[in-house]
Amino acid sequence: MPRPGPRAVSARTAPTPAYRAAVLGRVLLAALGGYAVAALATGLFALVLPMPRSEAVTTATLLSFAVMVAVVVAVFAARSLARAAALVLGLAAPLAGGLWLAGAFAG
Repeated sequence: MPRPGPRAVSARTAPTPAYRAAVLGRVLLAALGGYAVAALATGLFALVLPMPRSEAVTTATLLSFAVMVAVVVAVFAARSLARAAALVLGLAAPLAGGLWLAGAFAG
């Protein structure tokens, strides 16, 4: 019978509070950060897609679902919570900059 590796966990071992906090952090980052990135992407796509406004908004909204799923997958695939947060911020910053350049904040 093969011996378990160094990361094997017994069926009786409960997750530590640090592990639970890391999972909670990823869930919150995936939900809130994914929503923020998807909202920014939707706004930017709606402004820059070269089609009538109603079609651009509809297309941008449909694309936002794929953006949200991609961010959620990336957050849970990252090696650490810090890398996942850096990824979300790295996606949100250029999208917000693009919205600013497109004049979305020129109230």
